[in-house]
Amino acid sequence: MTGIAGRPLQASPLDQLLAPLYWALSLWSELMFRVAAVTGLELLQYPFMHRAVLVGLCIGVMAPLIGTFLVHRQLALIGDALAHTAFAGVAVGLFVNAVLNLDVSPYLSAVVVAVIAALFIELISEHTDAYNDVSMAIVLSTGFALGTVLISINAGGLAVGINQYLFGNLATVSAENAAILLVLFGVIVATVALTRNQLLYVTFDEVAAEVSGIPVSWYNRVMVMLTALVVVGAMQIMGVILVAAMLVVPVAGASQVSRSFSGSLLTSVVLAELAVLLGIGVSYYAEATAGGVIVLVAVAIYVGCVGLGKLRARTGSDAPAPEMGAVDADRSGDASD
Repeated sequence: MTGIAGRPLQASPLDQLLAPLYWALSLWSELMFRVAAVTGLELLQYPFMHRAVLVGLCIGVMAPLIGTFLVHRQLALIGDALAHTAFAGVAVGLFVNAVLNLDVSPYLSAVVVAVIAALFIELISEHTDAYNDVSMAIVLSTGFALGTVLISINAGGLAVGINQYLFGNLATVSAENAAILLVLFGVIVATVALTRNQLLYVTFDEVAAEVSGIPVSWYNRVMVMLTALVVVGAMQIMGVILVAAMLVVPVAGASQVSRSFSGSLLTSVVLAELAVLLGIGVSYYAEATAGGVIVLVAVAIYVGCVGLGKLRARTGSDAPAPEMGAVDADRSGDASD
């Protein structure tokens, strides 16, 4: 029995766990083949592009979903810090596989290392006098240093095609990695749905949230761990260097044209999906790096949103665009518990 792209479905315990998702991926691939037959789009005639498009659609939802909270908490750079630690996680996975002759997905090791790093960022901030940017800088430097050391050691015949992790690659999104991304997507969306009010309260008034009995520290840890999951998931096509952009740029664009937290969140998802789909299409036909093209498209959309916001303010059709982090949560009716 084989899955999409001829992948054996029961080759390992992980494959057995992911078997239902492989089945879902095969259904998605059949749907894309039908869309290709109707539209004549060449890029939808290949299974690896089906997985890349699905991964891109998931990134377009979960990145701004978490990024909206981060931007309004002025933690936009945490994605960059965790991306570098995810790079270390990939290096750890490749190193362990080479030395111990295992077959562990580097993306799984990246999830573990990135989540641990996310907790370290919070613990450093909680137990020292350092500001968040200091703890992020420490973790970023440590993660990237660990990754480069493991790669440079080259022990046990370790051979690393590291470019795909640094810059992302549409062709390397395997069925296993796509299935792992779907699991991360489900965890992120479900967690935000269950804790939305608490996260919103902590985001806009941390002191009041603590006074009202909300365990602020725990929700801060939940947020950074969710950020780590987004970073690892998006790393497949965005690459380590550019993955943080999807957490920030669509949200920054949405804040120029939205006047509420919910409006900003929904608009950022739409902008992110637009950037991802256009970026994947352009990168395929131009044979360019997907991550770079997606970010350039997202920045172009951001510039357009800035222009639209200025035009609306000048014509008096709307109030001036708020500063980053100043979107009024109350107007969306998102009052917390």
